Amino acid sequence: MTKRRVSILGATGSIGQNTIDLIARDPDHYDVVALTGARNIGQLARDAIKLNADIAVTAHDDLLDDLRAALAGSGVQAAAGQAALDEAAARPADWVMSAIVGAAGLAPGMAALAQGATLALANKESLVCAGALIKATAATHGARILPVDSEHSAVFQALIGENIAAVERIIITASGGAFRDWPIADLANASLAQASSHPNWDMGQRITIDSASMFNKAMELIETREFFEVSPSQIETVVHPESMIHALVGFNDGALMAHVGPPDMRHAIGFALHWPTRKTLPVARLDLVQIGALTFRAPDETRWPALRLAREVMERGGMAGAVFNAAKEIALDGFIGGHIQFTQMADIVAVVLDTANRDGGALNASHIDATMTLDNVREVNHLARKAAQAAIKNRAG
Repeated sequence: MTKRRVSILGATGSIGQNTIDLIARDPDHYDVVALTGARNIGQLARDAIKLNADIAVTAHDDLLDDLRAALAGSGVQAAAGQAALDEAAARPADWVMSAIVGAAGLAPGMAALAQGATLALANKESLVCAGALIKATAATHGARILPVDSEHSAVFQALIGENIAAVERIIITASGGAFRDWPIADLANASLAQASSHPNWDMGQRITIDSASMFNKAMELIETREFFEVSPSQIETVVHPESMIHALVGFNDGALMAHVGPPDMRHAIGFALHWPTRKTLPVARLDLVQIGALTFRAPDETRWPALRLAREVMERGGMAGAVFNAAKEIALDGFIGGHIQFTQMADIVAVVLDTANRDGGALNASHIDATMTLDNVREVNHLARKAAQAAIKNRAG
């Protein structure tokens, strides 16, 4: 039996841990090449030893000694820093999970594609910031990108055997997050603890807050356009509190094909891991009688202005997505750090997007319209972050 070589970028996060859960259930079929993580050195080391990985990498140089100590005697190599992350991602593998959070996942994902791997993409920022570049890199090196966001996995599955030309619309569902039933007037006073609790999904803090603000869904709308190459007018979102239907595809004959499943990321991960076949997964089987009913609501862009901003980004094109994501990440940092209110995150992103659409200034329209290269994406990311930090400082002052 030939083992499948796999790497997991972002192994200590929720997506990475769910991926490890699936691989650890069938270890004889996998040869784990690399695991990467951030500051959770204990978890990274334990998983690397358990899976007998070739190398474990932390993104933080100052934690290299800790990682080496945790791996002592195991035979697993330790490394640290951005260059080490990129090198680990470039190691020959058949399948690579891209689950690093934020724009930091872009370069390692591209490194994996450059060696021809199948990239299981949970890092939505890659397509939002540099969709054309990511797809071109995959095409150049004969690599494949498979979606791992539950919504895009659902769309991908609904399109198997279908002609994309027959698609009229793609409907991405949203749980509505922690504040879907709150009075809008109360949102400004939402606390960090309240925003960090999701009603349906077990996720990390940042994505949970992004769910409450709908920035996560806004990113997914942009990602849908990039991944499936449909027009913004064909992409819809609907609030579905039960989180059972992950996406629907509408065809030109009026049919809607829905993907229904439990709110468990191991389904989308497992589908990408085993693609093009389906294998048994340890997820709950739905009891439709017990569920009884599924509900849907129109999204309120007064409550969730991130959705409106996403449509502006899609219409603008170019590297507007890189500006949007960078500003969103800094605004989220500002909320977590207590510098701005929950509702001010969208205000910060709107200010930065407006700045980027003007002529002149450190960040301007010429950056959005520049040729999409990794260096240019990094420059736009840097400038947009600085602009967001300045906007937060102005509000706090």
